[in-house]
Amino acid sequence: MTTLPNPLDALQAVSSSNPLRIRVITLGLIQREDCLLVSEGYDSLEQQAFYRMLGGGVEFGETSLEALQREFREELQAELTNIQYLGCLENLFTYQGQPGHELVQLYRCDLSDPHLYEQESLMGYEGTEPFEARWIEGERFQSGMLRLVPERCLEFF
Repeated sequence: MTTLPNPLDALQAVSSSNPLRIRVITLGLIQREDCLLVSEGYDSLEQQAFYRMLGGGVEFGETSLEALQREFREELQAELTNIQYLGCLENLFTYQGQPGHELVQLYRCDLSDPHLYEQESLMGYEGTEPFEARWIEGERFQSGMLRLVPERCLEFF
């Protein structure tokens, strides 16, 4: 099995120039029946896998909605529909031994292309690095079998 780069590294609040900053990100909660569309990350210090909904950082001068749409276009070449704002979650965490702090703008949305729901996984790109997004049963996160971050996202599933 080929190990793909972690697309979630770009979403982490840790920065080499300013490790103690708060990062604003936007994530899309996309469901296919009882499954969530997520990508896998891995904390090598904790030796623990985790999953996260797709999205990314909000850039200066753009709204979180604009950032969400941009991230899906850039990463999956996909458009979104039925976008509904769910709320803002504050996420304090440790990743690779470094503290992180995010404000997460969370949206429920759908993929415009119905064929994307027929695929078991979707290949995307974080910059030039490929990653895989997969449909995973929400029950696996709710039961604690798999870890979804931020964990409070489960309140909206």
